[in-house]
Amino acid sequence: MNRTLILEAIGELSRRKLRTALTLLGMVFGVGSIVAMLAVGEGSKREALRLVEQLGLHNLIVQSKAGSEDELKERRARSLGLSKNDADAALATVPGAESISVQREIKAQDVRGPLASSRSQVFAVSLDYAEHSALTIGEGRWFNVDDEQTLAPVAVLGARIKQQLFGDTPAVGGRVKINHVWLQVVGVLRSRDLGKSQFEGINLAVDDERIYVPWSSADSRFRIPLLDDEVSQLTIRLKQDADPALGAKVLSSLMQQRHSNVDDYTLVVPAGLYRQNQQTQRIFTLVMSSVAAVSLLVGGIGIMNIMLANVLERRREIGLKRAIGARKRDLIDQFLSEALVISVCGGIAGLLFGAVLAFAIATFAGWQVAWSPLWLLLSVLLCVAVGIGFGVYPARKAAELDPIAALRSDG
Repeated sequence: MNRTLILEAIGELSRRKLRTALTLLGMVFGVGSIVAMLAVGEGSKREALRLVEQLGLHNLIVQSKAGSEDELKERRARSLGLSKNDADAALATVPGAESISVQREIKAQDVRGPLASSRSQVFAVSLDYAEHSALTIGEGRWFNVDDEQTLAPVAVLGARIKQQLFGDTPAVGGRVKINHVWLQVVGVLRSRDLGKSQFEGINLAVDDERIYVPWSSADSRFRIPLLDDEVSQLTIRLKQDADPALGAKVLSSLMQQRHSNVDDYTLVVPAGLYRQNQQTQRIFTLVMSSVAAVSLLVGGIGIMNIMLANVLERRREIGLKRAIGARKRDLIDQFLSEALVISVCGGIAGLLFGAVLAFAIATFAGWQVAWSPLWLLLSVLLCVAVGIGFGVYPARKAAELDPIAALRSDG
């Protein structure tokens, strides 16, 4: 379609402003709803990926199960619980296993710093834990081999705990007291606010509120209650090309064998949780986008309605054009150009409405939104396709009018 046809279409539609505006609303609401749902879906996808990266997309995680004293006694009759031996066996057996880290919670009744006391969680961890859990240091350093070999009394603080215990004064080089043990602070973690404490029912570590101690140092200074597991959590890092599903299957069989089929641990596969989350999200997005698409189809019906009304009102004009030599193709192009103008304007306005709607959802519902340029373009193209599709029938009706009958009409 040439520029002249488009300008004529704009002029013709502008003469019927109210009717054109009402027709546009259907397209605006349809495109806006689709854009908003896709923005919510894309935001949810990125949010899920951000959360699962905290667990480690290429990790396999085994967590010990808590229980009452009677439950633990019953379990210990058949299984010693999660241990470092399990970690060594897993590293040697699981296909694609690259490294492994262990973690144990220390029962901390009293945590004190220079300015205040705290009820923070304290964990003994191996050297690879920071890498496996995507921790980053904001001040100082993480533990090193010397700390492990010399049983160094050192600790790394979460950002929020550092603020509680030290305030605005530097923490690195200072000391904290955990129960009866004094430890020197060698590092402070960079703050990482995940915004959520769970993902697909799995608890996420709130690192800002934790204190970490080297495994060997904690092993020599803090007593493990008799019935507790030696390890609270072990994390296996898989190679990039390893199959997490296969690794999880092998690890599950290994743990069942080593624990005599006692249900005293939980196996977490972050990659599987992410796939599960995305499958649920795809269903949600599909259903909501289908509902939004109905609005778009209603808008298309509105375009057909106004185009048929235009054909009826402009019968004499159509007859006159045919009488002076206009071809059927010329009339089809004329009316399709009007449908094109309506759908393009509706698509662009729909993008703006969808953006406002998405931000409103993010503000009031607390959901994350994100934009995919491809989906935005496809939304507009879908709107244009619907508009032209519903404009074909009225355009053909105009082209098929008998010129003589059209000239004699009162329209």
